[in-house]
Amino acid sequence: VTKVFKGGTVALDNISFTLDAETPSIISVAGESGSGKTTLGLMALGFLNASSGSILYKGTDIAQMRKEAQTAFRKEVQAVFQDPFAVYNPFYKVDHIMEVPIKNFRLAKSGAEARRMMEEALVSVGLRPEETLGRFPHQLSGGQRQRFAVARALLLQPRLLIADEPVSMVDASLRATILESINKLNREMNVTILYITHDLTTAYHVSDYIIILYRGSVMEAGDVDKVISEPKHPYTQLLIDSIPWPDLQRQWGQQEVVGIDEDRSVASKVGCKFAGRCPHVMEICKQAPPPLYQMDEKRVAACYLYQDESVLPGEELGQIFRSRKPVLATNGAVA
Repeated sequence: VTKVFKGGTVALDNISFTLDAETPSIISVAGESGSGKTTLGLMALGFLNASSGSILYKGTDIAQMRKEAQTAFRKEVQAVFQDPFAVYNPFYKVDHIMEVPIKNFRLAKSGAEARRMMEEALVSVGLRPEETLGRFPHQLSGGQRQRFAVARALLLQPRLLIADEPVSMVDASLRATILESINKLNREMNVTILYITHDLTTAYHVSDYIIILYRGSVMEAGDVDKVISEPKHPYTQLLIDSIPWPDLQRQWGQQEVVGIDEDRSVASKVGCKFAGRCPHVMEICKQAPPPLYQMDEKRVAACYLYQDESVLPGEELGQIFRSRKPVLATNGAVA
């Protein structure tokens, strides 16, 4: 898919990947502000239409779904957004955001059953029902609101959860709780998670795979351990180098940045988008955008430094999202 906004700004540029429900995993979409991460999430939710290409859910274009299929899509594809304050209507008690989907999707046969479902969902994310239900949004902290939003998603037992910066506006002490709740959806309920973030640290800890975006294009993608520990693309290397490490012998911020070219219009689609900032820029980089070169079965990078490698067929990233990394069980054994 490609998304071009009015004025010619390219938010997403020819991105293709498949999420397999049979092998549910957590895939992070990372990059600096303005890289197209949130646009990708909104398009996957059906809130934005593609300028070209299509988004398919179970083989059906979400822009052309009939009412029955659209209802199933709305239930099975859920979201947790960045701002824990903007998702609530201040005139309703917080119970409202759970009561509406329970009613609309007919999840409970009685008020008592609905109440039980709400309480179980809240307990699963570390909230006490007696302290949260019946209150107005302003009576809860930002962390409580965000966990309430995660509980709502859990309540619907989705097949896909799109989490857009779910911990960026909560205290550090609550981030682990929220991320653990999201991880629980993946591990125990086999939900595929598309985790959108600018924080490579949390992406590394919660993800199986990662996609690195820059100005709407994929720079590098693959197994999160490989991409973070041994970044291949100069942009990924720059991102990793910007992380302060807890090691006094290791300096950070050493990567050279040559310059900045911020023209994001359609007319600027000649050559690699990172060429204006790349310390390894070559003449070929300015002539045509590089394809996704596949270095192994779990790693691709869009960089001419690797032009001796084979090109990913169809540049479809789903081909490298195949297997899950081992998950630590509660007893410390590898599951």
